[in-house]
Amino acid sequence: MHAGEKPDEVVFLAVLTACLNSSEVDLGLNFFDSMRLDYAIEPTLKHYVLVVDLLGRAGKLNEAHELVENMPINPDLTTWAALYRACKAHKGYRRAESVSQNLLELDPELCGSYIFLDKTHASKGNIQDVEKRRLSLQKRIKERSLGWSYIELDGQLNKFSAGDYSHKLTQEIGLKLDEIISLAIQKGYNPGADWSIHDIEEEEKENVTGIHSEKLALTLGFLRTAPGTTIRIIKNLRICGDCHSLMKYVSKISQRDILLRDARQFHHFKDGRCSCGDYW
Repeated sequence: MHAGEKPDEVVFLAVLTACLNSSEVDLGLNFFDSMRLDYAIEPTLKHYVLVVDLLGRAGKLNEAHELVENMPINPDLTTWAALYRACKAHKGYRRAESVSQNLLELDPELCGSYIFLDKTHASKGNIQDVEKRRLSLQKRIKERSLGWSYIELDGQLNKFSAGDYSHKLTQEIGLKLDEIISLAIQKGYNPGADWSIHDIEEEEKENVTGIHSEKLALTLGFLRTAPGTTIRIIKNLRICGDCHSLMKYVSKISQRDILLRDARQFHHFKDGRCSCGDYW
């Protein structure tokens, strides 16, 4: 910004993304203001989505919601989804239910929103309505492509899908995964407790199919690499809350770094923490 070159909207997209990924909320908001006030660049929808994410990361749900409601561009699915994630992450369930309605108006097939509304209806005793929705939801989920994860070991690429039992080391993977989960539970891991934190759309393609692909890839990494070796995984969907929680526990128990690149961002698990700050 200080090299004499005038930044354009693409530069600000990169800067805002960097601020989001590094949790530099205030700095990102300052850049957004500078973009409009100092450089007279009109923000695009992509800029607004990043700012909603920044405000959401900081827990500023009122400000994020006001921005979405008052922005000069009609918010799309991605914009409402960013606000939805923030509401779920900060347990703003009443606001999240309202945002879910906006998501469903834009995309009636959006699985995560249906699941959230089902939980709301169930808490109010509307069991029959929940069952009707769930049957419809399960049918749609089965029709969608499942998630997968890759891990490269000894120059060979290993691919897993959710509930995958096709690998030649399936039996060993199952036994080792049971051991990993058991050790994590002893340290405080609660299996399944965080499934609903980030359950919008993509993760739900896996939630009904069993063990998630990144757990299987992680386990193979433990079986095939030496202690202390960094484990690297690539996933085509966003990692769910449950797998994210397990990765944190495993990184501390094993004293290993776990690097996972999902559809949304990069996660570096180390000593029981993640570089995303539990917001993704």
